[in-house]
Amino acid sequence: MHILLVEDDVRLGEALQRALQRLSYTVSWLRDGRTALAAMRDRTADLVLLDLGLPGRDGIDVLVEARRAGVETPVLVMTARDGLSSRVDGLDAGADDYLVKPFHVEELAARIRSLNRRMRGLAANRIDVGMLSLDMGTSRVVFRGRTVDLTRREFALLQALMENAGRLVRRESLENSLYGLDHVVGNNALEVLVHSLRRKLDHETIRNVRGFGYMIPRDPK
Repeated sequence: MHILLVEDDVRLGEALQRALQRLSYTVSWLRDGRTALAAMRDRTADLVLLDLGLPGRDGIDVLVEARRAGVETPVLVMTARDGLSSRVDGLDAGADDYLVKPFHVEELAARIRSLNRRMRGLAANRIDVGMLSLDMGTSRVVFRGRTVDLTRREFALLQALMENAGRLVRRESLENSLYGLDHVVGNNALEVLVHSLRRKLDHETIRNVRGFGYMIPRDPK
C-alpha cells in the first residue's frame, strides 16, 4: 500500500515514515499543502494521512479542493485541533477518519487497516486465497501450512495481488504501491521482486500477463 504522508513537523514526519515502513507500507512524505494537493490529484496513493496545520495551504482547504476534483482516495486527518467543531469540519470536508495528536502508532496502524478493509470490502485483517493466507495485522504469511518470511516489499507486493485475486494488476499500479513518489524505479525492479517472491512461494502462484502486469488466481495451488 502506498501512503501519502502530509506532515510539516520534521521529527514527527520522520518517526511516522520509519514506523509505517516497518509495517511494510510504502510512504511518500510531503510537507506543505500545495504539493500535497498536486500529489492527491495524481491519484497514485492508496491512502492519505493529512495534517491540517500545513504551510502553503491549510489541510482543510487541500481536502475540500481534492474532493471537488473528484479524488476518492481515503483520507485520515491527523491534527492537534481537538475541538468538536474541528472534527466536524474535517469529516464534512471529506475525511474518512480523524485522529487527534498526540497518538500512538499502534492506533494509527489499526485505523489504516480499518480504512483498507473498508476500501477493499474485507471483513477482517486476514486475506485467504486458496492455500495462501496473509495477515495484515501481524504481517504473517502462510502458504501450504508453512510460515513464509518475506521482505517489506515482497509482503506489499503479495498483499496488492491477493487483494485483487483473480484480476490483473497493472505494473504501473504495482510500482506506485511499492515504490511511491520518492524512488526512481529501475526497468526490471518489479520483475526481480516478483522472481524473489515466486521462489519463496511457487512459480505458478503469480501469473504474468506480459507487458501488462501480474495476477494471483482465485484458487492458487
